[in-house]
Amino acid sequence: MRENQVGPNRRSFLRNAGLAGVGATALGALGVAPAEADTANTANRGSGRWNPDGESLQFTVAVMPDTQYLYWGSQNSINAEPQAASFRYVIENSGTPNNNIVFMAHLGDVTQDADVTSFQAVDQTFKILDKANVAYSVLAGNHDVSGDDTRGTTPYLQTMGPQRFKNQKSFLSSDASGYNTAHTFRAAGREWLLLAMDWRTSAAGFAWANDVIKKNPHLPVILTCHEIVAPTYGDEVYPYESGDAENNAAVTGYGQTVWDQLIKNNDQIFLTLNGHYWPSGRMTKQNAAGNDVHLHITNYQNRYMSGGGMLRLYHFDLQRNTIDVETIAPWILEKDPAKRNKMEVLESRLTTSVDLFSMPFDFEQRFSGFIPVPVRSARPANKVLVPGTLAYWRFDNVGANGSAVTASQKVRDLSGHGNDLALASVAGTAPDALTWSDDHHPDQPGHASLRFVGGKNPLHGAYLSTAAKAPLNTETFKHGYTIEAFVKIPRDWDGGNNGNMPVLVRRGAAGDAGKHGKNTDPKEPVAQLMTTNNGRELQFNCYPLSQTYPTTNWSHGMPEDQWWHLAVVNDGHHTKAYIESSPVADNPSTDSIGIASLGLTWLLGGHEYGGAIDNVFHGWIGDVRIVNRALRLDEFMTK
Repeated sequence: MRENQVGPNRRSFLRNAGLAGVGATALGALGVAPAEADTANTANRGSGRWNPDGESLQFTVAVMPDTQYLYWGSQNSINAEPQAASFRYVIENSGTPNNNIVFMAHLGDVTQDADVTSFQAVDQTFKILDKANVAYSVLAGNHDVSGDDTRGTTPYLQTMGPQRFKNQKSFLSSDASGYNTAHTFRAAGREWLLLAMDWRTSAAGFAWANDVIKKNPHLPVILTCHEIVAPTYGDEVYPYESGDAENNAAVTGYGQTVWDQLIKNNDQIFLTLNGHYWPSGRMTKQNAAGNDVHLHITNYQNRYMSGGGMLRLYHFDLQRNTIDVETIAPWILEKDPAKRNKMEVLESRLTTSVDLFSMPFDFEQRFSGFIPVPVRSARPANKVLVPGTLAYWRFDNVGANGSAVTASQKVRDLSGHGNDLALASVAGTAPDALTWSDDHHPDQPGHASLRFVGGKNPLHGAYLSTAAKAPLNTETFKHGYTIEAFVKIPRDWDGGNNGNMPVLVRRGAAGDAGKHGKNTDPKEPVAQLMTTNNGRELQFNCYPLSQTYPTTNWSHGMPEDQWWHLAVVNDGHHTKAYIESSPVADNPSTDSIGIASLGLTWLLGGHEYGGAIDNVFHGWIGDVRIVNRALRLDEFMTK
């Protein structure tokens, strides 16, 4: 609970609204002890099976803050059903594709009064989780205990102490007091550590927590504590909204102690979660290693039905490098929407910027200080020469990083078919317009690339070309083909100067090859793999043997400063383009057999129009491979 709350007392607010004490029963008339009244049936209503997917790169950590007003036993006010509904939700949403809840953390103030009867009710409700073997943690808030973790035994410790977790696979350990506990859970194919720290931790408690982290040096750590940060904006009841959704909290006095004693020097701690104060908010703060720590407050005790056992869901997505956060009330969502009262309609989901948001999060980079990112080793050429390989070019072991490509340096065709590449330049181009680079796609076989500095306004740059008698020049690919290339577009790419820039082009004007009809430009080359104007889309435009007009594949845009694997696959009749092994939207169904040829050269990074060079690539090109058949996705160079 927030201390020294400005404005009307929260309990009086609910009383005035006619909402206080909802769920309390005439206990004496029923002959049921207060702790059992609203939980006698609740503990048997959990359904579903706790079965999270620990290998999926998408998972959810559920967070439940202050539920104190649901358990006020000394006032004969027990209303466990909202929390029970949330527990059922946690169980039923483990292992599901949209949620995959792998752990649930309670942030303290489990009860309002720390009364024995309150904890008897709490015990019954939490048995829903225990019976399903749910991985969860609980910590003590200021309404559950007083003083620091040296206080000795309490109803909280007797009910929610480490003995409760002894049969959980996720329970790691507790300190000597029992008030501080450590838990691990498996998600995204690795172990994660969650620390549940007491309302006020002693020096011994902090020493224990530091030791737990030290003994688990490769685990990312989520720290939960009842108080770390507090909001820095208004106290009005509805709505909770901030002018700066990402910087509306500040470290409290005790939070500074937690920061200094535990967070600052433990780079493994990347996220902290606390309740106690309201409204919700968040901030980031850099630790001693210079990395961001995300500090979040989440608390709904002053909302309708004391928050109704609301859940804050942290959806981790290690493929998208994002943590999506949402706030829901399962107790309300269980109800027929047509039968919800006005407050339930408002409170089923919270959608303000402090309750529904996304956090970009580069997991590999953030964890690299304690989980080194595995670097895929370069693969020798003979591991990449799949049956049917006609040409394979890579740029390692030739020139030094940053040095210019010279006329005396050849890029050998490692397929052994003699389709070597040689330097060609636009007149007046600077000597360093084409350089060797160590930069490469993380899944690229060769750990090198070429850095092109080209453009069309004015025309400048250097590129590579096959020789006049290279076997590839006359190949028509009647039975299909696969063309692969790795590319990266720089941040200074400009649509006017670099639009329609070429990756790989087969020379020879379409008109000279007898092509005409719809969408035909007689001056354009018979085959071209490019990135197009403004949107930086992949485009593969090809004049096949089977008709006089072209077929064209178009992709979505490719952001700059990121490596992309491009592939064009023809099965002998139809052509599909892929980016990062994912098919693009515009793959035509038109029959497309082979590629027209005038016996002219192929250009890497150069584009011809009407028989003359008119554009040069700008960016990086890594390994390039051409195969005379359609490859499966698992045969791509990225595999």
